[in-house]
Amino acid sequence: MRRYIRALLLCTVFAVFSGLFVYSKLVYSDVPVGGNGPKRGFSPPRVPGGRRGAADKTGPQSQHWYNRYIMRQRGQAEAGGGGVQSRPDPAMHLAVVACGDRLEETLTMIKSAVLFSIKHIYLHIFAEDQLHASFMEALESWPGFICSKFNYTVYSISFPSENAAEWKKLFKPCASQRLFLPLILKDVESVVYVDSDILFLQPVDRLWEFLSQFNSSQLAAMAPEHEEPRIAWYNRFARHPFYGRTGINSGVMLMNMTRMRSFFFKNDMTSVGLRWEELLMPLLQKYKLNITWGDQDLLNIIFSHNPECLFEFPCRWNYRPDHCIYGSNCASAEEDGIYILHGNRGVYHDRKQPAFRAVYEAIRKYSFGADPVTSLLEPLEEELIKTTYTYCGKTHPLFTKKLAHSLADVNRKAPSGR
Repeated sequence: MRRYIRALLLCTVFAVFSGLFVYSKLVYSDVPVGGNGPKRGFSPPRVPGGRRGAADKTGPQSQHWYNRYIMRQRGQAEAGGGGVQSRPDPAMHLAVVACGDRLEETLTMIKSAVLFSIKHIYLHIFAEDQLHASFMEALESWPGFICSKFNYTVYSISFPSENAAEWKKLFKPCASQRLFLPLILKDVESVVYVDSDILFLQPVDRLWEFLSQFNSSQLAAMAPEHEEPRIAWYNRFARHPFYGRTGINSGVMLMNMTRMRSFFFKNDMTSVGLRWEELLMPLLQKYKLNITWGDQDLLNIIFSHNPECLFEFPCRWNYRPDHCIYGSNCASAEEDGIYILHGNRGVYHDRKQPAFRAVYEAIRKYSFGADPVTSLLEPLEEELIKTTYTYCGKTHPLFTKKLAHSLADVNRKAPSGR
């Protein structure tokens, strides 16, 4: 009997000390040593439904690189109260990346998007930290009837930490940020990504409508890189796989990011499909010595192996100098005019393609609230007439055909008493 009592006492003492040990571990594990405890990153805004001027203070516990970035949002409440305004349609999401000297160019792109939009737009602006204050100051200076058409968030540039420098320098500064949008904007279902040198000549809404035309396998939409194979780049010079006959151009890209996050992409590196987040780095490591156009080349490689995932829209949605410098070769623009102008190769800022520069300058100089016909369209038409000595200038009616309709709609919807 004494042996049983001793055994019971020993077990009791052991249980008490074990409990004290576990308790002490729990207590001290919650105390950061020297103030260097875990830091919580911000999560992307849960939109639509987010408020202007209220950054989401709750972040995910995961310490992945794509949770570590800074967000800054509009610093004023919604007109008419701080609550969420009820809208019949969810907001469209428009993303852009701006680094270096692209501030004014990006603001001009946003200006063209907001000016013609029908539905509310949520802007996702990824920019170097030194540009954040300038973006916010400029956007907040726009008149109230324009600000009521959009919300925005400004994000810091964010790449995987182990290869951040390599990603940032790929092709253009920060351009490859677009590849990581599905991983950063985790609460956003779909987004229109555009380069900073894009100008909308009709509402973003019309591009957004392509989402409803996707079949069950399509998860992204882009335009072909070229219409004419004899003067196209990819089929003549590329040293890597590319999509279709002439490749795709990623300057205007519509993404169903929910599908992109869940899809297993076929590839030439493994026998099994890889998720988007698993695919990017191995792809860069394999092809980095063979690519010329950076992230656009990587997208061409991805969709060359997964062509069923891509929806192609016509070249009028991504009209570039290549479509006119050797003569007109964009049939859809010849029929209906240019819907989106893409001034790549820096043509907005030099004299090589004055027709493109004229459109950019007309939109940049336009003052919100001024008569869009007399203050934008008519001065632009006068400038375009002066460019007819160039091949692109000879096609100048294409530059204003759709724009004239869009500006007429702006005039009809213009609020009184601005």
